[in-house]
Amino acid sequence: MEYRIEHDSMGEIEVRADRYWGAQTQRSFGNFKIGTEKIPMEIIVAFSYLKEAAALANFRLGKLDEKRMKLISTVCEEIRAHKLDDNFPLAVWQTGSGTQSNMNVNEVIANRGNELAGEKLLHPNDSCNMSQSSNDTFPTAMHIAAVCEIEDKLIPSIDLLVGTFKELEAKYKGIVKSGRTHLQDAVPISFSQEISGWRSSLERDRELILRTIEPLAELALGGTAVGTGLNAPAGFDTESAKAVSELTGKTFVTAANKYHALTSKDELVFAHGALKALAADMMKIANDIRWLASGPRDGLGEITIPANEPGSSIMPGKVNPTQCESVTMVAVQVIANDTAVGMAASQGNFELNVFMPVMIYNFLQSVRLLGDSLRSFNDNCCVGIVPNREKMHENLHNSLMLVTALNPYIGYENAAKTAKYAYNENISLKEACVKLGFLTAERFDEVFHPEEMAKED
Repeated sequence: MEYRIEHDSMGEIEVRADRYWGAQTQRSFGNFKIGTEKIPMEIIVAFSYLKEAAALANFRLGKLDEKRMKLISTVCEEIRAHKLDDNFPLAVWQTGSGTQSNMNVNEVIANRGNELAGEKLLHPNDSCNMSQSSNDTFPTAMHIAAVCEIEDKLIPSIDLLVGTFKELEAKYKGIVKSGRTHLQDAVPISFSQEISGWRSSLERDRELILRTIEPLAELALGGTAVGTGLNAPAGFDTESAKAVSELTGKTFVTAANKYHALTSKDELVFAHGALKALAADMMKIANDIRWLASGPRDGLGEITIPANEPGSSIMPGKVNPTQCESVTMVAVQVIANDTAVGMAASQGNFELNVFMPVMIYNFLQSVRLLGDSLRSFNDNCCVGIVPNREKMHENLHNSLMLVTALNPYIGYENAAKTAKYAYNENISLKEACVKLGFLTAERFDEVFHPEEMAKED
């Protein structure tokens, strides 16, 4: 392998000749060989937006010439086109400010830009980091990445599954089944009503997640090292936020208080809480579906779901609810990530939080996992849900909780006696009610209509 010599304020160091990174990236790459977790590519893409936006702002404010601004813009476009992915090798487990990743991007932009120009026009610090600090760029990249991934990846996945549930509601309207509370038989519910609960949960989660966008859209850029804006020209913060908005097509604004923006990460904690709410609902929905599909003969068996792959290496013909299991494992991971995000956010000592890489790694993993799992769950499971009408009817009419319909006619206590007698004698509610003398057989038939108990619109 061929190497070239790069240098920084600490001296010279060898760098792979086929990579655009420089000395500071190389030192971090050598000093933090920890784990396999790398700075997410979503953060690198976010950096490309903010670096181009900073160059545009510096140009508009008269600090950077047009030629250098355009070079920076060109390389940032290449980064977003994923032409330079191999140039961002750094571990999550690096400096807590993300300084080394900021410099990684600066060095790649500078070296690639100089290659394109055929002369040395860009300097990693003086050109690519102009009017910036790692302390305001990394939190800015975090917010840009969070907003883009939520809006572009997660929300469409939620909408996809919501749409499927709406279709299932309409398709299976009118099918009445036994409800269940505490894992025990309860009064009737229609299958479409049950599905509507799943759908409504996702719609509420979507609403809550979107409420987090406005605070996430506030950017720290312009605060520089400690929030004072040292070495940044007047108006750089608002001009750079405007440029980020232009480049992303989304609305970003400069943070009102840069001291807060650098040290507090409450916006990400708030947003991840909404992600955790979605994970909790997905756990519930996936569990409902696999319980309803349990069997095929010795479980509830009220629905069937697609048989995607063999379920056992020893039991022939066995099929398992694998998509449900995948969703529930994702939910566990997201809920665990929430602890990491919250703990990391609590470590904002004085003027800077120094747990930012681990925080955004977990945050973006949650968004990515939820988006992917929702889509997989939709495509490989939910679209293929089919009710077992016969089993639903059988379970409904076998439920002792249908006795609730008799409360207005024989009273709560007599209804309870009827249910207990039917259970102990293994007879129907009608037989029990008649034997106990609470209603005649004819009167029972007049008032007992299980399908009407669901009160479906």
